Amino acid sequence: MSVDGDRNGRNIEAELESPAAGHFGIPVDAKCVGCRRVRIKRATLEELEQVPHVDPTTLETSDLTAFKHVCHSCKGTTWWNPVAVLTGLLESEQGE
Repeated sequence: MSVDGDRNGRNIEAELESPAAGHFGIPVDAKCVGCRRVRIKRATLEELEQVPHVDPTTLETSDLTAFKHVCHSCKGTTWWNPVAVLTGLLESEQGE
């Protein structure tokens, strides 16, 4: 899926479909504060400290806060810092 670019050779479609990404929320590229690995994670607007009625396609990374999610490399729940809102994925999901 080239919706949000190559992302350095990562398989974005597989990452998004993986249970490790989560099942609810908007897709963001995020960096684990423990191992520094960047992966797609789903986070709710509430977890990102946004009001529920905000249009997620208008969000900028600077608008978002760190959120807790599982990191399989660190083998536990840790903080993730959003590095990109994957608006292309959001738009393609809304079109489905």
